Amino acid sequence: MRLPPTSLLRQIDTHRLIPTRFADTEDSVLSALAEDDRHLADLFELDNATNRRLIGEHGGLPGIGVDELVFGIPNFRIINASFTYARPEGSRFNTAERGAWYCSFNAKTALAEVIFHKTVEYAEIDRFDDSVSYQDFLADFSGEFHDLRTRRGFTACLDPKSYVASQTLATQLLDAGSLGVIYPSVRLGGGTNLACFRPALVGNVQKGDVYRLTWDGKPEPVVDLVKG
Repeated sequence: MRLPPTSLLRQIDTHRLIPTRFADTEDSVLSALAEDDRHLADLFELDNATNRRLIGEHGGLPGIGVDELVFGIPNFRIINASFTYARPEGSRFNTAERGAWYCSFNAKTALAEVIFHKTVEYAEIDRFDDSVSYQDFLADFSGEFHDLRTRRGFTACLDPKSYVASQTLATQLLDAGSLGVIYPSVRLGGGTNLACFRPALVGNVQKGDVYRLTWDGKPEPVVDLVKG
């Protein structure tokens, strides 16, 4: 597969939505299980033994080296987690071996992406009854990224139902030293997304708004801004 051209990107305040339970905004779920502080410490030790972020930060993951991860900057754990926790089936521009920082150029597109994937999960069990809060993380980017916007020949990489072609391209791009991919959103017409392959390029990460998505028997959730 030939590689797409690159474009110089300077984009501030991109949007990445993460469930608040993973975003350092809620108490650990382990707290409710612990009988006392000593028991809680034991639970944390057990949890840390299987924590992929911590394993990656100690050089224990084959897909990403500790030298690529970031430390000592605001929200570095959130950045590292996006690269060390990959879905078993991968995502559009990453395989199961290595994650990426996915974000959107505006909050509307980020919400559309999250809503689509959560709705698919609920459709699989035929139950649209849940309420989930998401923390918006803002980040800035500057660099030369491979660009799929208005480029012919990469339609298969934007297939709404398949990641086969896009993951193949992503593997080639990583091997070629790519910084990441700019691409049109498949879930919202006119939206733009970025999959950044390099932790060091995720700049000035800070918390933005918090949204609550509520499914009440229908596939379309109610979206509430609970903290702005």
